[in-house]
Amino acid sequence: MAYDVMYTANAAVTGEGRKGTGKTDDGRLEVELSVPKGMGGDDGPGTNPEQLFAVGYAACFHGALKMVARQDGTSVEGSSIDSQVSLGKDEDGLRLAVELAVTIPGVEQAKAEELVNAAHQVCPYSRATRGNIDVTLTAKAG
Repeated sequence: MAYDVMYTANAAVTGEGRKGTGKTDDGRLEVELSVPKGMGGDDGPGTNPEQLFAVGYAACFHGALKMVARQDGTSVEGSSIDSQVSLGKDEDGLRLAVELAVTIPGVEQAKAEELVNAAHQVCPYSRATRGNIDVTLTAKAG
């Protein structure tokens, strides 16, 4: 399927994969990577792929939420996304699961749920993960 590319991020990782460094070609992001204790690592000072994915997914979803809210004429001022990315094992190997808790102050619960579901349909991360990993959405009006 062809599409018009709007942006491409370029990054490189060196070291031992989950224990090394990662950086983008433009120098805007450079991180040390460490393995969490829960995965048999030393829980060093660096971040890990799951944390990076949690931030990326939450940021993308928040952008999608703001877009659908604008189209709907609803203010989502003060909204926030809490993201959890879990790495676990099943009989087929390692798997990811995501939980997104979306808080939207100033709207009714039904409207919050409607906006979250609409954002989930258009968010590029949601579209990429649909059918591949478990994604749990929670909408909370405020």
